[in-house]
Amino acid sequence: MKGRFPIEEITVLLLTYNEQENIGRVLRKLSWAKQILVIDSGSTDDTLELLKKTPNVRYLYRKFDSFAQQCNFGLAQITTDWVLSLDADYLLTDALIEEIQHLVPDPEIAGYRVGFIYSVYGKLLRGTIYPPRTVLYRRRAAHYLDEGHGHRVSIAGKVTDLQGRIIHDDRKPLDRWFSAQCDYARREAEYLEQLDVDEGDRADRLRKKIWLMPGIVFFYTLFYKRCILDGWPGWFYVMQRTLAEFMIAVALLDRQLRP
Repeated sequence: MKGRFPIEEITVLLLTYNEQENIGRVLRKLSWAKQILVIDSGSTDDTLELLKKTPNVRYLYRKFDSFAQQCNFGLAQITTDWVLSLDADYLLTDALIEEIQHLVPDPEIAGYRVGFIYSVYGKLLRGTIYPPRTVLYRRRAAHYLDEGHGHRVSIAGKVTDLQGRIIHDDRKPLDRWFSAQCDYARREAEYLEQLDVDEGDRADRLRKKIWLMPGIVFFYTLFYKRCILDGWPGWFYVMQRTLAEFMIAVALLDRQLRP
């Protein structure tokens, strides 16, 4: 017999490392959750102090090796049937929270996929190239895999889409972004170099050509995604995404040219 979604059977899974600029806002949107498990990689700012002030949070330390392994470690600590896996700069919209609380999951549904609204310091943009992610899923059906600089969850079963959205709103200092992109670019270049010509998705194949992707991302985000209409926050996003692609291209070229 179908019933309302078992909210008490959801554990929120979060990964953190020096997220003091973000974690407070994220946790306020999770006040409805019975259990929040945080896997921290050794934060040295006020992240842990903010976590201690939230009664429904349990946090564990694990030395970082990869995003997928951090997530799989977290899954092994969870006993509830469902997991809501979020990054530390994901803000749930009220519409999404209400949608989750009123879900009636069919037995064959193993996960739910959610799209994103991108925010630059609180300014919501018209478009983003940030892809939808499967964030709510049955724990036993999930396993995380590393893929380039990022990770993805593999779900054994049917995944369907929710209408609500998550706001991606990262307010960490810009130097943290540059530092992270250097590491991401290196990881992505290593991943791309291992792919054959016909392997990977369309973005991977374009990145392997080195010179194509930065220009495509610039015009795609500025005009097709209409970020040009969002003023300086839109330009900020366009330049960030274009620069990230340039860094991947340079990292890949460096690996090809280096003796």
